[in-house]
Amino acid sequence: MTEALLESVPLADGGTELFDWLARMRAERPVWQEGDGAYHVFRHADVERVISDHTAFSNDISRINPELAEISRGNLNSVDPPEHTKLRRLVSKVFTPRTVSGLAPRVTALATELLDEVDGEEFDLVDALTFPLPVIVISELLGVPASDRHLFRTWIDRLLNAQGMTAREGITSDSAEYAALLEQVTHDMADYLRQHCHERRARPKDDLISRLTQAEVDGERLSDDEVVKFADIVFMAGSVTTTLLLGSTVLCLDQHPAAMAALRAEPGLIPSAIEEVLRYRPPFTSASRITAREVEIAGTVIPANQSVTPWLLAANHDERVFERPDEFDIRRDPNPHLAFSHGIHFCIGSPLARMEARIASEALLDRFPRLAVNRDIPIGYHERGMWGPKNLPVIVRRG
Repeated sequence: MTEALLESVPLADGGTELFDWLARMRAERPVWQEGDGAYHVFRHADVERVISDHTAFSNDISRINPELAEISRGNLNSVDPPEHTKLRRLVSKVFTPRTVSGLAPRVTALATELLDEVDGEEFDLVDALTFPLPVIVISELLGVPASDRHLFRTWIDRLLNAQGMTAREGITSDSAEYAALLEQVTHDMADYLRQHCHERRARPKDDLISRLTQAEVDGERLSDDEVVKFADIVFMAGSVTTTLLLGSTVLCLDQHPAAMAALRAEPGLIPSAIEEVLRYRPPFTSASRITAREVEIAGTVIPANQSVTPWLLAANHDERVFERPDEFDIRRDPNPHLAFSHGIHFCIGSPLARMEARIASEALLDRFPRLAVNRDIPIGYHERGMWGPKNLPVIVRRG
């Protein structure tokens, strides 16, 4: 492997080549600038600093691309305090641990129903379970028809394909072309969600969009645009993250049969195994920040208004923090991985993703005494900062 930027992750060998490259970068070039573009950060302590210190590392990409200002405004993932603080407080009032825990019976029922629909002993797990499960859960949570999931898959695929295209064609985040592409791929879903937002303001129901339209902190409510953007984040991040996590869980267990056997013998280890999958193969391999001022990381001075890419995957394999970092250990403790970020931008949907992954894993192991990836069928993988299968052919034996 060369030191060319790795945006498309090789998985055929279980990531060995990638882990070797990341280890070399941590040791020799902990901060590396890609030509005259983004600065890439690899060590756990440095990555944690970049994703946590919002005063030095901004989430507002409009700092370097003013054409994205309208898209960023009101987007929880694209703003800094004090606007972020207001949005997070409002959203936290409706996206609560109680809300998430209350979804567990429904997630269990859905996983059972989806697996009941599977015929035969060979099928694609993405189509059967890992995509529809989180999409239906998020749809019902927001209050949009789950029957529209064919639309949701179209929009999700369009966004993921666009992200891959930016890597292949060298489209940078500070370009007008990037702004136009982002607007194009998000337009239809935003219009769809805005229609539901208008309906809920007029006729509230018992769903997340209704509660977002009614939520109030210090006399302030979310605007329609803010509701739509948060709903979009919940839908895209909530569904994509869980789909990638579930797919990677099955891949990891297939590649480590002793771990699979241990979970079958002791299902109580499944939450710990999920945490190890998050460390070993996080759904998102990197994040993105913009320097708000000149900063120094590991001896490298980075000017203000420069793109910084903290590698979550590299941090999760840092030998300074994790013993035997390239081993998959479902009993790893402690496990301070950064898969869900850190600080004020810690993923608000992480409890839901963890719960869905746990319940789905329990259902798969309980339902199928044998569960193996069919290596005779090619597996496609997402690119541009994501790690997970687009399709996952499996062979099962039923109990």
